Amino acid sequence: MQLQTKITLTKQSKNQIDYDSNILLLGSCFSENIGSKLDYFKFKNIQNPFGVLFHPKAIETVVVNAIEEKVYKDEDIFLLNEQWHCFDAHSKLSRLTKEEVLEVLNNQIKVTKKQIQHASHIFITLGTAWIYRHNKSNSIVANCHKVPQKEFTKELMPIQDIIQSLNNIDSAIKKVNAKVSVIFTVSPVRHLKDGFIENTQSKAHLIMAIHTILNNDVQYFPSYEIMMDELRDYRFYDEDMVHPNKLAINYIWNKFVEVWISEASKKTRDEVAFVQNGLQHKPFNPNSEAHQAFLQKLEKKKVILQSHYAHIEF
Repeated sequence: MQLQTKITLTKQSKNQIDYDSNILLLGSCFSENIGSKLDYFKFKNIQNPFGVLFHPKAIETVVVNAIEEKVYKDEDIFLLNEQWHCFDAHSKLSRLTKEEVLEVLNNQIKVTKKQIQHASHIFITLGTAWIYRHNKSNSIVANCHKVPQKEFTKELMPIQDIIQSLNNIDSAIKKVNAKVSVIFTVSPVRHLKDGFIENTQSKAHLIMAIHTILNNDVQYFPSYEIMMDELRDYRFYDEDMVHPNKLAINYIWNKFVEVWISEASKKTRDEVAFVQNGLQHKPFNPNSEAHQAFLQKLEKKKVILQSHYAHIEF
């Protein structure tokens, strides 16, 4: 008896992810869910240098600004609630002084460009097609930073505008890194604050736009479809009934491994997992001979891993 509908997945035939890969993750908070799994298994990756970005235009702005080496100045930031903010970035980049926020913004521009140039894979998660336009500047913002709602106009990006934005992202990336694999996915996080019907509209616009631009170097991973079709049960959601829970994230990660992670990396992944589990282990008797022997074995595993891959740190 089959109690679940399965998404058909095919192993990626070229440029699979291994321990020599260098990954950049951009987009909604689900990109950080995947990023945390890459972190755990010690793959080289950088996640959201400008913080969580929910819509295509925000990601386009960051990518284009990074490649063009934009220099943030006083006119790009503003003071609100005793902190300086930038509409292009998440509030995690906000700072107490003007000098601090400009320093971090301009540093992240350099970090982002360098990672785009050297990435083997860029993983982009689109969360919503709903955008907020700042009325005074007529610019689309990445984050409202709790500026009063009346100062913005909420809009649904038309499919054609999303296609243009995604093409701009891809062409900007390929100007400085022609060999990189770009992987789009749609976040399974439901943006119910927009409304149930509005969330469905938004996801439909994103999916339609992505599938219009796919080619050999621009791929799609069906995170959204796995959540909606394979995990059709509220037991796979967090308490807020919006975000996938740990079980769902692990399930989708395993599907990602099935498609994108090379089989040759499995031995190293298993060894990394052994060390990670060992580091989290709380012994009943820390001074026992058995535990000391276990620590020695753990240290030996770490040394061997680090001798093969200099980027691995525990």
